[in-house]
Amino acid sequence: MNEKEFYIYLGIHYQDRLRIRFKKEKGHILDMILQYEASINDRWIPIVRYDCAHGFFHRDLLHPNGTEEKRVIEIPNLKFGFIFAKNDLEDRWEWYKEQYLKKLKDEK
Repeated sequence: MNEKEFYIYLGIHYQDRLRIRFKKEKGHILDMILQYEASINDRWIPIVRYDCAHGFFHRDLLHPNGTEEKRVIEIPNLKFGFIFAKNDLEDRWEWYKEQYLKKLKDEK
């Protein structure tokens, strides 16, 4: 089994990143986590996570108050899920961050 973990930094200031971790065997993805994190007040904060914990592929929107909003995503296989998650996070990370910061401001 092959396991990898790495970061992809987003934007020009290196204040946003994707954390990618997956396990692969014989060309098939067995497990994965793709998580968008933002540096807020000098701490890396997870904002959106795709994974297949709990036995199904889903997206967690993580809120400043510690709650999570889980959405099941139907996919044919984990390879498709990996591509779907990576594309979504790379395309929409700024929007996810903006929504998180709005909620953070509203909680103060």
